[in-house]
Order: sequence, then structure tokens, then C-alpha cells
Amino acid sequence: MRSAAEAIQVAGDTGEPVIVVDGLVKWYGAHTAVNGVRFTVMRGEVFGLLGPNGAGKTTTMEMIEGLRRPDGGSAKVAGFDTQKDLRKVKEVIGVQLQSTSMFDLLKVKEIMRMYASFYPKSLPVESLLEAMILKEKMNDRVKHLSGGQKQRLAIALALVNDPQVVFLDEPTTGLDPQARRTLWDIILKLKEQGKTIVLSTHYMDEAHVLCDRICLMDQGKVIALDTPQRLVRSLHSDSAIEFRASGYESLPEAERTSILQLVQSVAETKQVDMRKDVFILYTDNLQASLIDFIGKAGAAGLSYAELQTRTATLEDVFIHMTGRSLREE
Repeated sequence: MRSAAEAIQVAGDTGEPVIVVDGLVKWYGAHTAVNGVRFTVMRGEVFGLLGPNGAGKTTTMEMIEGLRRPDGGSAKVAGFDTQKDLRKVKEVIGVQLQSTSMFDLLKVKEIMRMYASFYPKSLPVESLLEAMILKEKMNDRVKHLSGGQKQRLAIALALVNDPQVVFLDEPTTGLDPQARRTLWDIILKLKEQGKTIVLSTHYMDEAHVLCDRICLMDQGKVIALDTPQRLVRSLHSDSAIEFRASGYESLPEAERTSILQLVQSVAETKQVDMRKDVFILYTDNLQASLIDFIGKAGAAGLSYAELQTRTATLEDVFIHMTGRSLREE
């Protein structure tokens, strides 16, 4: 896998950078929330910050947006320094926060017009609401909107000043599958309009579908940066066999070693990752590996459960690099 720095350089040769993040650092007491983050976002791309809760995604975005002052490093948006030229930065960005507080008693069109009044120029309110599939709700009070409708309204508010760059902080968290898909379609349409989008998420499928490039974060650091396809290909395997070894963690060390050796000996297996009692075997010959595993496990009396086969994913990339799942808190 290429390093983050190498990936940034490659991406920087293919287009015009609109965001340059150089060594951002943020401390909260003794805790380092963001630790030397560096990346470049190209104009017109959907750039994803992917990682588990607490990885530093939101703090990184807030420093780029100028909402939080960094303790080290710098960030520029459209050539403007987020600390020295904050007023200029605000003119070219739109922000949907992870939790957006709204005036519940206002009508949808009223809150849109109020936000539009904050800017010297703004997009037509009705057109924005139509694009967000909210035109029929424009006379409803905000408190009567569903979760998905409120998220779409938050995005509409972020777009009211026709920004060059749109920041979406975990926009689909807590939504049902249909509402998530609706938001995905809206984000892809924004890209078609030429918007640059910075999207934070802990959903691997969302990142894979929406993002041109992904910055994989963990514990405040960038651990990988590339396209979703190249990140998955870095595993050098197309398929995965996953199972849970019953009672593995409570076994004597010698028995655990024996099980690990058995798993590593499975035919056509390129690498093995594990977390707690879950094993993941990566292979390009799924049928041969699966048949060999079942045979060897049966001969050795290995008790296993939750056996499944699947294609390799961004989740596997994260597990391989950290030994943990994206879904773990």
C-alpha cells in the first residue's frame, strides 16, 4: 500500500487542489485528538474521511471549516488560510454539522429565507428545496419533519450561499436505509454540479459508493489515503472467509497457536487477520480455500460458528491495518 504522502502527491498531479491540510494537530488536555493530519482535496471530488467514532474526523473537519482553532499545522480552502482569512473561507464553504440545531417552530421556507439573509447573495429557496425533495414540505414546521427530511434541510441550509466546498459530517447517521439512499443520490448530484464535497462517515459502504478518494483515519492519524478500489486491492485478495472460533480466547496458549497455524495453512490463503476470536482469511481462490478450511477444521475438531464468505471491503482494509473493526466503539 502506498503511504499517505505518496497518495497525496499522486492525487496532486491530476487536478487543482481546493483544500490543503498541512500537519493539523489538536489537543484536549493530555489527549491528542488529531495528530499531524495531512491531505489535499481536489476541486470537484467527493473526499471521504472514514474511520470509527473518535478517530478525529469531526475535529479535523471543524479545523478546516474554521470552527475550531488548531494547536498546530494549517489548512487552506480555495487559497484562503482558515485562521488568517476566516471571513473569506466562510464565503466559499457550506457546512452541515453532525448535529444541526434548528428553530422547530419555524416553517421550512422561513428558516431557509433566514439563512439566505445572512449572505450577500444566495440561491433561490424554492429551487433548493426542490433539489432536496422538500418542496412539498416548505410550509410545514421544522418539528414535523422526519429524520431524513431534517438532514436534507440541513444540507439545503449548507448550500444556500452556493458554496464551492460543502462539508457533510456523518450526514446519514441514524437514518433508515431508504433515507440514506436518498441522501446518497443528492450528494452524487451535487458532485455532478461541480461541488467539492468533504464527507465524514463510519459507514464503509457509504464511503465506497460516494467517494473518489478516502482518507482512512484512526486515533487522530491518517493511516491510508487512496481511491476505494486501490485501498481494497492493497489487500491483494478478492475474497474473504470469516468465522468465529468458539471459545478461542479462553483456550491455553498452545491450543490457540495450533488453531492459528491451522488457519494460516489453508490452501490459497494470502493473509490472515484476526480480532479477538474472529478470523478472516483472504484469498483469490475462494472455492479451494473454503474446501481446504472445512476439511482441516473437521479433521482437527475445530469448533467454529458464523462462517461466511464475501468480497473484500474497506472494513477489511481497516481491520488489516489496525486489528479492529470500523464498527467497534
